[in-house]
Amino acid sequence: MKEELVVIGGGLAGTEAAWQAAEAGITVHLYEMRPHRTTPAHTTDMLAELVCSNSLGSDLPDRASGLLKAELRRLGSLLLCCADQTAVPAGGALAVDRTAFASLVTRAVTEHPRITVVRQEVAHIPEGPCIIATGPLTAPALAVEIARLVGDEYLYFYDAIAPLVYASSIDMNIAFRASRYNRGVQEEGDYINCPFTEEEYRRFVDELKAAETIALRDFEREDPHFFEGCLPVEQLARRGDDALAFGPMRPIGVIDPRTGKRPYAVLQLRQDNLAGSLYNMVGFQTNLLWGEQKRVFRMIPGLGNAEFARYGQMHRNTYLNAPRVLLPTMQFRNRQDLFFAGQITGVEGYVGNIGTGLLAGINAARLLRGEPALTLPEETMLGALCHYVAHASPQGFQPMKANFGLLPPLEAPIKHKRARYEAYAARARAALERSLNAVNSDLPAQRPK
Repeated sequence: MKEELVVIGGGLAGTEAAWQAAEAGITVHLYEMRPHRTTPAHTTDMLAELVCSNSLGSDLPDRASGLLKAELRRLGSLLLCCADQTAVPAGGALAVDRTAFASLVTRAVTEHPRITVVRQEVAHIPEGPCIIATGPLTAPALAVEIARLVGDEYLYFYDAIAPLVYASSIDMNIAFRASRYNRGVQEEGDYINCPFTEEEYRRFVDELKAAETIALRDFEREDPHFFEGCLPVEQLARRGDDALAFGPMRPIGVIDPRTGKRPYAVLQLRQDNLAGSLYNMVGFQTNLLWGEQKRVFRMIPGLGNAEFARYGQMHRNTYLNAPRVLLPTMQFRNRQDLFFAGQITGVEGYVGNIGTGLLAGINAARLLRGEPALTLPEETMLGALCHYVAHASPQGFQPMKANFGLLPPLEAPIKHKRARYEAYAARARAALERSLNAVNSDLPAQRPK
């Protein structure tokens, strides 16, 4: 096989992928359509431009984002190196000077002797080894090609995400398990139900309608189809005081075992992962500010002390139904020399996008060298994230960011949250070292000057 690789997309995932493959000795052609064709979200022609925030999240070792960064540093991430060099004060978070960060990445990539940056739009998926890392604003022509490849029903263009809560933070003295009309696989019911009295429901709806929302970007606000099929729960509440009670919070077929009666309204929580540590707030896609979500959704009976693994969000997006089409190596199931990376895979967050790009780049290089693809252990945060996008339920698949709920449970449960997260982190570090030793690789990365 010819040792050349095409990478499409010069964002976080694409630049990391290109760097990793080039460092492994592969000749890389990195295609970026800007500045010849721009997107509504970008303002410069630099590679790895951060478009929403300058923060890459917590850098603390006992936080999911911090653990993921530690793994990427160990794996030799170019972009984490550049982020560390351009960091600005942000407490326990890693935030960067956006311009300095993108400039440093651009210089490192364009000056790499084995990377050629081609400023050109790609409208067709090329034959031969390729990584597609085109992000949430994939150009229409290429999006059509991807849809044709994976099947139209497995490519989404709008993102409506409901919040996820940790199961351990749900008050089961108030909430209860049940399925509508007792139709469930589990004997006690497939859903966790949060019951409302009429007074609790009215108070909740009032606060939901008054809560502050995230401002849509111009290209989202001007799109007449943006909210079609994914109406935010707060928007639905404004259509009438009982709209939620007759919609996603309808209590039909649900009996509270403590009262023997049907609640006035009910929020249902659906299990989101095999371990049963994460639960999805059914029908609660939202555009509220994250702080407002925490405040208002903690008014829900049973969620007074809820911990959120992911807040709800809505934005224009392009992403695959990854469990249908991807392997945890980031390979397309039906074509081993085609990889996807970044937000298009259903991974949320800057650092998650970098991580999938890193793994795709490593595995593309391994493929070209005739070596087996690397599957990271599920005990690692990056391994768990890639396992999630490849193995989650395809029905209603939604993008995911790094969180401890994705990791396999500890052998010995630990009640104290910080100690539990520290144990997860220690286990992840050990698992990563074992994985690297197994492939006889330290994966050293060249550092940009």
